[in-house]
Amino acid sequence: MSPPAGPDRELLARVFLSRVLEPGDGVGGRWLRELGAEEVARRLRDGAPRLAGVSDKRWAGLCARAALTDPERDLALAHETGARFVRPGDIEWPAQLDDLGDARPTGLWVRGRPSLRMWALRSVAVVGARACTQYGAHMAATLAAGLAEQGWVVISGGAYGVDGAAHRGALGAGGATVAVLACGVDRPYPRGHTELITRIAQQGLVVGELPPGDHPTPSRFIVRNRVIAALTRGTVVVEAAHRSGSLVTARAAQRLGRHTMGVPGPATSALSAGVHELLRGGATLVTDAAEVVELVGAIGELAPDRCGPVLPRDLLEPDARQVLAALPARGAATPAEIARGARTTPDDAIARLYELRSLGYVERLGEGWKLTRQAVVSARAGRNGC
Repeated sequence: MSPPAGPDRELLARVFLSRVLEPGDGVGGRWLRELGAEEVARRLRDGAPRLAGVSDKRWAGLCARAALTDPERDLALAHETGARFVRPGDIEWPAQLDDLGDARPTGLWVRGRPSLRMWALRSVAVVGARACTQYGAHMAATLAAGLAEQGWVVISGGAYGVDGAAHRGALGAGGATVAVLACGVDRPYPRGHTELITRIAQQGLVVGELPPGDHPTPSRFIVRNRVIAALTRGTVVVEAAHRSGSLVTARAAQRLGRHTMGVPGPATSALSAGVHELLRGGATLVTDAAEVVELVGAIGELAPDRCGPVLPRDLLEPDARQVLAALPARGAATPAEIARGARTTPDDAIARLYELRSLGYVERLGEGWKLTRQAVVSARAGRNGC
């Protein structure tokens, strides 16, 4: 990758603001919308005139940060790690981020070769608890692998637990995945995921709002989640306690009009309590990738009907099934008794009984008829069918 040739002033202004303004700063976003990036950057550098919407103390803090900011140095540092800066209006900018309004990112630092815009067009977020159970990790990995196999990009936050399982599931299926970080894209976080995030950067994309070298904070994790929600067609939550940050992502998705989904867990699990609350609040229950795709995909991408195996008794004519159902589970019954249970005539019942005997479902016992062992087994299996 060659270094950027003569970055324009608007690009430099946005790179500058990505370090001065905090992600998700709605006041800063309004400044950008009303005045443009270059004018906002100029005022922050000069320290005057003060922009509306902040206190003198807050303005002084922004100006102090601005005095230490060098956008050309940030671009050079990004280039060394194979990252680029994507801003609104660029070909690679995902237009769906504009739905965030004044909370839209100033720009995004992107590490990896694919086009973020193209990948985001067909993407799903899979998020959840950091301290997840084996069930949560299994469901996240299985969902992500299934989505990847169907050509969907899996987006998550690169964290321990569900996020990491989702990324690994997508990679393991040979699919595409994007990690959206709450720090600079040149410093993998958490450190225990350095190898995973490096692999994602090689095979997929690592994305963040913060410039090279910047570190994560609790508030930055929260505001990062709005980017995950806005980038994707829908968000799936796999295990989340009542105060889980992944619920912030899901609620942001709901506000943005994106699909919001949850994978249920045991009713007694505190780690699934937040998901269950989400489901009660209108999110869609999903259990596999096919159900997710049915919701977020194009018309016709339907999940298969959930159904047990087709049993031989399912192939019987309705009248024959009715007669078969009228036989007692134990012991024998006369044709007249069977006819009453099947709501038909004795002659018709006898005709059906001989058909059923030829198929091995009933046998004659004196003047009566009884179920064979095959019929009893089939009836038990049928209770678990559709």
